[in-house]
Amino acid sequence: MAVRAQAGARLAGARRDIRWGSIAFKALAYVLLALMVLSTLFPFFWMVSTSLKQEQRVFRIPMEWLPNPVMWENYVYIFTTMPFGSFVANSFKISILSCLGEILSCSLAAYAFARIPFPGRNALFVIILGTMMVPFQVRMIPTYLVMHRLHWIDTHLPLWVPAWLGGAYGTFLIRQYMLTLPQELMDAAKIDGCAHFGIYWRIVMPLAKPVLATLALLGFMYSWNSLLGPLLYLNTESKFTLTLALTRFRGHNYTYWTKMMAGATVSLIPAATLFLFTQQYFVQGVTLTGLKG
Repeated sequence: MAVRAQAGARLAGARRDIRWGSIAFKALAYVLLALMVLSTLFPFFWMVSTSLKQEQRVFRIPMEWLPNPVMWENYVYIFTTMPFGSFVANSFKISILSCLGEILSCSLAAYAFARIPFPGRNALFVIILGTMMVPFQVRMIPTYLVMHRLHWIDTHLPLWVPAWLGGAYGTFLIRQYMLTLPQELMDAAKIDGCAHFGIYWRIVMPLAKPVLATLALLGFMYSWNSLLGPLLYLNTESKFTLTLALTRFRGHNYTYWTKMMAGATVSLIPAATLFLFTQQYFVQGVTLTGLKG
């Protein structure tokens, strides 16, 4: 009996040690995650704080964490001294058109690569993926010459029309998701007399909402934050996007940091709002995409 009691005490002690070890491990993991979150949020905190400071207090040492006094005039300034609303509208127009075009063109191509067998399908898909390794800086001048021949310079067309011609990343992302959908659904639709476009539009697209939301969010943010494209193609101020307009606060000898940070804070709101509304689909799309290749 004494041996059993000692064995039971040792087993209980071992379980207690394991339980406390698990609690300690979880606590350490939460502390590390909290530190990572704080390090990620610090740039955003600095941006908002700087947007509410006086210009001469931005780089004061020791650093002022909170603005004193609070300068709401910085936000008033960017809306009253320039057509800031027009810049926001231009960015919305380009981002939404690019997003819609990318979703439509990439989903059509992805369906073809995922569900329609044709000669050379895999080889063509590899070639399309290979274009992702060519940086924009390499094709920047040839693309500019093409847009010049089309008389699209100083218009918004070069910034959103190419998105309607498909993209390697979007096609890859949606194709990988479509491969996870049951083939039985497609076969049943074919038996009912549904053609490929009907299957794509009525069955695949509703089921692909998570990956479409993911691509929409990524495409919108890319287009919204793009600077090099507008810098290349736009010359008239009334056609500027928000990112291009923010460069006006940076001169050769001086940068108006408070005004620039105020504009950057305003430009962050649409992307953050879109993420809040699509985060459920975004997480689901990122989790499921690529499970089958």
